Amino acid sequence: MGTVVDDGKKEAQQEALQEAQQEAHGSLADLNPTVVFVLGGPGSGKGTQCANIVEHFGFTHLSAGDLLRAEIKSGSENGTMISDMIKEGKIVPSEVTIKLLERAMLENGNDKFLIDGFPRNEENRAAFEDVAKIEPSFVLYFDCSEEEMERRLLGRNQGREDDNVETIRKRFKVFQESSLPVIEYYNSKGKVRKIDARRPIEEVYESVKAIFAPKDEKAD
Repeated sequence: MGTVVDDGKKEAQQEALQEAQQEAHGSLADLNPTVVFVLGGPGSGKGTQCANIVEHFGFTHLSAGDLLRAEIKSGSENGTMISDMIKEGKIVPSEVTIKLLERAMLENGNDKFLIDGFPRNEENRAAFEDVAKIEPSFVLYFDCSEEEMERRLLGRNQGREDDNVETIRKRFKVFQESSLPVIEYYNSKGKVRKIDARRPIEEVYESVKAIFAPKDEKAD
């Protein structure tokens, strides 16, 4: 029985890939959106800065994690598959996440997007470019020391279960091992805009504004 179930999952994943490719080729490439990948370790402050960019520069902020959670909550067949994979400790296939991102972009009506927390690794990155047939305009990288990120995460009062030293350090390790190769890849193509995120929010935003403002002088 195990083999039949595994085969069924493989087929579902393959179908998700094919559907994602069809959707991408049919319309996302036609839309030719401006896509900015936003990367940074946990506690680097990227969420706060994304909100500023949305407010002042007209981008739409998409979080891969939020889209996956929303799909699970919807109770759709796709959401059930995602939920089952997470429960089994498996990584959700890149194609499934990309499909959700594409759908969100096409339904939104905007043509400027911040994609937050994606790609998480090189496999995500390669799959996005292969499926969507578009590349990011650039990568906005919030560079922050582990000491500062740890201080922020432990200091915030959000009641999150994962805000403890042991879990936080594991998340740092995952980010270092998985996301830094993505940053290095895009850096080799001259596409990384690195921000010193150790500074106060206002100072960080001044640096962010300098990156976006030349393209849109209407910013406040």
